[in-house]
Amino acid sequence: MHAFVMTKYQEPLQEADVPEPVVGERDVLVQVQAAGLNTVDEKIRSGAFKSFLPYELPQVMGGDVAGTVIGVGAKVRDFALGDQVYAQPRMDRIGTFAERIAVHEADLALKPETVTLEEAGSLPMVALTAWQALVERGNVQPGQRVLIHGGAGGVGSIAIQLAKHLGATVATTASAGNIDFVRELGADSVVDYRNQDFEQLLDGYDLVLDSVGGETLEKSLRVLRPGGKVVGIVGPPDAAFARERGLNPVLRLVMAALSRKVRRQAKKLGVTYEFLFIHPSGDQLRQIGALVDKGVLRPVVGRVYDFDQTLQAVQSIGKGGIRGKAVITRA
Repeated sequence: MHAFVMTKYQEPLQEADVPEPVVGERDVLVQVQAAGLNTVDEKIRSGAFKSFLPYELPQVMGGDVAGTVIGVGAKVRDFALGDQVYAQPRMDRIGTFAERIAVHEADLALKPETVTLEEAGSLPMVALTAWQALVERGNVQPGQRVLIHGGAGGVGSIAIQLAKHLGATVATTASAGNIDFVRELGADSVVDYRNQDFEQLLDGYDLVLDSVGGETLEKSLRVLRPGGKVVGIVGPPDAAFARERGLNPVLRLVMAALSRKVRRQAKKLGVTYEFLFIHPSGDQLRQIGALVDKGVLRPVVGRVYDFDQTLQAVQSIGKGGIRGKAVITRA
């Protein structure tokens, strides 16, 4: 089977022939027809997650998939041959930059009927991130105020739409060229991050979804109302995350140390900070898919690469310049 693999951390991916996926009794074998590109792909390749998410190399890369079911395990009951599905495989079973992948049935959902496979392939990781930040962690309620950084990006473009559906008033940061675009998605207020300081313009927010970190994270704490929360998806990781991952005591101390400064700042301001490392969920993807089919959420695909352009596509991660997501497709 043809695939694109990581053979060494911090080095470019390589084309390779790899063994066919092993299909367990609760697995679904999917013919990959679309695979989204995500920042996490680059973080894995760079070794940023190596301490708590080690891989046995070579490792097939890719964490979003949409495609067709071509095989099912003996105990699978909810999926059948020919179903069109989408998923974010669990992080220890990534590998969507390949012709086929075996996905645990719990991570899988039927593709929304009203979108293409390319659009479905763009959704899992960013839509789950938005859902888990706004619904699970944020418990966003009607009338609340939510700030979403990077509104024109993959996570931001979905999060704006979801926050509006939940009844929130939404502010976002974007470049001047994307102001009209994010307003079309539902943003009520837009800050041009290149020419304006959001901290000087915004105040009293209930929740911030931070995808930038650093100084932006520190400023985000200061635009919250007392009791508000920042959910960060780029770090720093915190002790709660270390416990969730079942990391050893040494790594728990390291994680706590990495986030100590921001947690102290948050406590002083009477707000909280939480790090979100998303988890796969077929159930959540089914709910997301229903919202897509109702027209509440629409995927945004800014660029499409052919499968044989995967190396070029991966090298583009983090460079920006597109709206929404980039997707790799196979005929």
